[in-house]
Amino acid sequence: MLKRTIEISREPAHLLVRDRQLLILRKTDPPRHLPANPPNLVAGGRIPCEDIALVMVDERQTTYSHSALVTLAAQGAAICFCGEDHLPAGMLLPFGDHSQIVWRLRDQIRVKRPVRKQLWKVIIQAKVRSQAALLATIGHDAARNAALRLRTMARDVRSGDPENIEAQAAKVYWSAWMADHFAGDAGAFTRIAKPGLDSPPPNAMLNYGYAVLRAAMARALVGSGLLPALGIHHHHRANTFCLADDLIEPLRPMVDARVRSLWARGWTRDSLQQTVKAELLAVLTDEACTTDLAAATPAARQPDVGPLMVTLHRYTASLAACYAGGAEGRSPEALLIPIPLSNGRAK
Repeated sequence: MLKRTIEISREPAHLLVRDRQLLILRKTDPPRHLPANPPNLVAGGRIPCEDIALVMVDERQTTYSHSALVTLAAQGAAICFCGEDHLPAGMLLPFGDHSQIVWRLRDQIRVKRPVRKQLWKVIIQAKVRSQAALLATIGHDAARNAALRLRTMARDVRSGDPENIEAQAAKVYWSAWMADHFAGDAGAFTRIAKPGLDSPPPNAMLNYGYAVLRAAMARALVGSGLLPALGIHHHHRANTFCLADDLIEPLRPMVDARVRSLWARGWTRDSLQQTVKAELLAVLTDEACTTDLAAATPAARQPDVGPLMVTLHRYTASLAACYAGGAEGRSPEALLIPIPLSNGRAK
């Protein structure tokens, strides 16, 4: 079942739980006794906690009851808290209740460097190919030519990406990605990963969308019994989500496609208004597919299609199998990376 993503940003709210349902109340004077149907209940603000995957809070006056946070965590939901720049500043993740969590953490810690290098190769190849697929849908010559270059570059990625083809491909990709929307000037857009609204547009939109992917990926990793802090390639000592950052690399173009669509519809200001954030949050419902080429039977090798949030769990479970190794393990080449079914939003 596809779980829900909740965003709180339009007005101050108070979150509490009654009968295992999350109630979202408008902030008024706290009632002494909460009736069954509070008069300040937000429309649609009664949601079973078991149906929630992610709560994105971007309203500084939002408050929470202790039971709301505990119940959401117990039901496997992740909660992101946004700062003044409207980008996530912190995250509350549930403890994994996977039945084999001790063994999976042991496998994750013990994974050999050659396996990590092969995994990184597969991830970067998928990222560059996904970038090429997006550019191929755009239609102008700069994008088509860049897509051809990226496909060639993807084939040249070696174990561990020692030539840093990821960075080389990024230069080609970003120069063509918005060339048609910047009066044909391929150098007009500069990709800046720095969080904040002061970077050139539409960087803030991109950063917000990537943060949504990161939160959903961290939740999926915990659900698969893995520790998000122990990365494959990313390893900054202050980053508690290194593995999530590794795994979202091939998925970033799904956000890029939505940002292009927003820009084309006139959202040229990086204000991150509620409409923009809702559009970016919806990336988790975009359809993607995974294909298990290592499956034993042809039927099992057929593409498995579903919303991105569902395919993330297949992705992280396949990574845990790669870490396991041995007779029941999975080779890095068989990592189940979600592939978007369409980049139609990019036009």
